[in-house]
Amino acid sequence: MATCLVVANSLLSSPRPPKPSAQKHPLQPISSLSPLHSPKPKNSTNPTFLKAPFFHSDSCRIRFLARASLGETDVSSDEPLPLLGEDSAAFDLGTQNIVSWVYFTVILGVVLYVLDVVWIDNSTGFGKVFIDAVSSLSDSHEIVMLILILIFATVHSGLASFRDMGEKFLGKCVYRVLFAGVSLPLAVSTVVYFINHRYDGLQLWQLQNAPGVHQLVWLSNFISFFFLYPSTFNLLEVAAVEKPKMHLWETGIMRITRHPQMVGQVIWCLAHTIWIGNSVAIAASIGLIGHHLFGVWNGDRRLAMQHGEAFEVVKKRTSIIPFAAIIDGRQKLPKDYYKEFIRLPYLAITALTLGAYFLHPVMQAASFRLHW
Repeated sequence: MATCLVVANSLLSSPRPPKPSAQKHPLQPISSLSPLHSPKPKNSTNPTFLKAPFFHSDSCRIRFLARASLGETDVSSDEPLPLLGEDSAAFDLGTQNIVSWVYFTVILGVVLYVLDVVWIDNSTGFGKVFIDAVSSLSDSHEIVMLILILIFATVHSGLASFRDMGEKFLGKCVYRVLFAGVSLPLAVSTVVYFINHRYDGLQLWQLQNAPGVHQLVWLSNFISFFFLYPSTFNLLEVAAVEKPKMHLWETGIMRITRHPQMVGQVIWCLAHTIWIGNSVAIAASIGLIGHHLFGVWNGDRRLAMQHGEAFEVVKKRTSIIPFAAIIDGRQKLPKDYYKEFIRLPYLAITALTLGAYFLHPVMQAASFRLHW
């Protein structure tokens, strides 16, 4: 059940600019505009798409937005359209600041220590008190599971929704610390309760000994972690070492689905429900999937407020349902699309997912000792 720890960690505005002129302009060759598939300029020092040569010309961007809004993009072309968003999962080792990563390591250690003392340790923390209080509301493990998820979802999504307002008053880094400091203990409580009570519900089916089920569940869980939202990879922003931003990602997993976190959560829930086969697993899946479906709407709303017309263009050529935009021709995959996954963050996900699988017994034993 270690994989649900990583998933539960995710259970972590400006008005739109006026629409560009509808005047038509001839479409420039895409190969000359796409910063991902053209030679890097000699004097470029910033690899992000928003700083690419394509965006140095405001008039060029306005012309493209106008064409996209009027539906004048060439959907019959085999070439991908120029990018308006950022390159996801990009990690250039040569541009990393060693001091920032030292800060990140220190902050991570402090956060884990405080979390243990203030919340996890039954002799000093409030985690058990919180679980006991919620458990007193019902004798049903299914109801308690749903209440825990509802509390987490309300706090997590609520703080995300008020992010713009909160950052204006507190600053981006301070608000991120507040966001993580409140969300993380609630996520840990929800995960530990699920681990400890996952087999306490009404057994509806038993497929664990059926041929191929273990392999199917294992593969599904493994794949689900490749649908992590790209901002999860920005560890320095997650830890508030760098100022957090609301990114408009457009490459990698975003080409498959605009809401990869939701898709990954659905895959994870279905796999665990098939494996466990009882009412507690179903209750947990309903709560988690419901929270992420709300996140689809809320995420699009916040991106539209933050990025305006640029998001509307990205929205038109991506999809919520995996592969839908690719199948109907709105999303054109580059010929070297696979290279967008051969990057350090995805290699790290592979290692961590395999490690979490083999550490399942250790994490289950740690949860059992808490008696939550």
